[in-house]
Amino acid sequence: MKLETLRHSLSHILAYAIQELYPETKFGIGPAIEQGFYYDFDLQSPISPDDLPKIEKKMKEIIKKDLKFEIKEISKIQAIKLFKTQPYKIELIKELPGSKVSIYKIGNFVDLCKGPHLKSTKEIPADSFKLEKIAGAYWKGQERNPMLTRIYGTAWENKKELDSYLEKIKQAEERDHRVLGKKLGLFMFDQEIGAGLPLWMPKGTTLVKIIEDYLYKELNQEGYEWVRSSHIANLELWKTSGHWDFYKENLYSPIEIDNVKYLLKPMNCPFHIKIYQSKIRSYKDLPIKLAELGTVYRYEKSGVLHGLTRVRGFTQDDAHIWCAKEQLNEEITKLTEHGFKMLKDFGFGKDNLDIYLATMPKKHIGDEKIWKKATNALKQTLNKLKVKYEIDEGGGAFYGPKIDIKIKDSLGRPWQCTTIQVDFNLPEKFNVNYINKNGRKEQSIMIHRALLGAVERFIGVLIEHYAGAFPLWLSPVQISIIPISEKHLKYAKEVAAKIKKQGFRIEIQEENETLSKKIRNTEMQKIPYVLVVGDKEEKEKTISIRSREKGNIGEAKIDDFIAKIKKQEETKK
Repeated sequence: MKLETLRHSLSHILAYAIQELYPETKFGIGPAIEQGFYYDFDLQSPISPDDLPKIEKKMKEIIKKDLKFEIKEISKIQAIKLFKTQPYKIELIKELPGSKVSIYKIGNFVDLCKGPHLKSTKEIPADSFKLEKIAGAYWKGQERNPMLTRIYGTAWENKKELDSYLEKIKQAEERDHRVLGKKLGLFMFDQEIGAGLPLWMPKGTTLVKIIEDYLYKELNQEGYEWVRSSHIANLELWKTSGHWDFYKENLYSPIEIDNVKYLLKPMNCPFHIKIYQSKIRSYKDLPIKLAELGTVYRYEKSGVLHGLTRVRGFTQDDAHIWCAKEQLNEEITKLTEHGFKMLKDFGFGKDNLDIYLATMPKKHIGDEKIWKKATNALKQTLNKLKVKYEIDEGGGAFYGPKIDIKIKDSLGRPWQCTTIQVDFNLPEKFNVNYINKNGRKEQSIMIHRALLGAVERFIGVLIEHYAGAFPLWLSPVQISIIPISEKHLKYAKEVAAKIKKQGFRIEIQEENETLSKKIRNTEMQKIPYVLVVGDKEEKEKTISIRSREKGNIGEAKIDDFIAKIKKQEETKK
């Protein structure tokens, strides 16, 4: 049994159940999707999640009847008569090519559909699906159209697979970075500031700084030079680059200043091009690597905003490399290997990676021969590195093909972060060149790359991957010191000062609370180490250590503890 066919069949059974329970309903569409199915309805009265068990029960009653899925081809004229009370179906019929359409019938329900479906409802295990949620959805995804009610369901080949999926969903809810971000005091959103614009709290800002410091160190070692650019630029710059023509619907409206139109920057690339062009470049200078933690702004529809993983203002781990054509393969190889190394440092080994080669999209700039050359360069790199990859047909940027690396978190969910893009086209549009060995101008090749991607998105992924329990080196607060009573506060501060001097991030719990409540608080905040100090510890100049993973691990000398956590931090465990 093909899972997609099972899911598609269930979408029809869902619609049949709705017809039985809510006879005045107007029907939209109901496709199979990854992990399940959905159907869109125009209901005469609203329904709520409380109604889902009733609908699911009706679906199971229909399944038990062993109804056949019957296909029939009829003329469009017949179809319009058949669906005369269904305006959405009539609209679809008129849009379909040809003079005939196919319909499917199960029991008393008839739907416009090309299939395929199962032969009979008895092929569906009654305990292999579950209705999950209700959402609003514009007809055909266009805001000018009516808002329909979308019911989502999940479906699997058997109960075991369904239970496994539901357990993952439960874990995903527990790891939701939006919930944990608030609970751990990392970030927040505020309606008065605007949707999709995160505010970083002190602990969250510390986490951002840890990642930024890591990037500065890593990229400095790889020969990058750091630059900074403004948040707005003349609209003409974005017209030259092509961003205005290709991404206009995802950009903010221009701002007019002194009769000149400016745009909130959606990308950093044109700024870096201008810095490159600030002086004559020689082949001896290449490759030139310019990096920036540049904040960009893109208009995302409110329906797709999702915590940190889909925002309207975000900071990219952005860099551009200019090289000669004979250096291209080497530079792409270095970039890809460096990307693997960096992701591993954050806990994502090669087993956690899905790699794609994204090719020329329908809407693009530049000659197809240039695209082929750039695509081959990326392909050669992936083959040389002997990594498995898939082709993402048409998934490239408008100016060039790319290697996309999706990281899989601890629940196996993929997240797009790393991208490496080869660009022959923007250098041509901006006339970017260098002086070659023969003293002549030659066009530079430009590589766009983001190894971690957007810092906000990457942190959202990290939160969910670790369920907020970051490894020691990433934890905003690494150690919490708890004095048993007020008289032990002085010693607690001495311990804190000694450890803090070694560069560790420490807090002292001075609140007038019980010891057990203070320990519970550190557990809720997922702090890696708790040091408890009382009379015994002060007298012996020791500390009692509690580990987030192992619980109480006993007493130790302060210097021994420092040596232990230094080694742990260095190995990024």
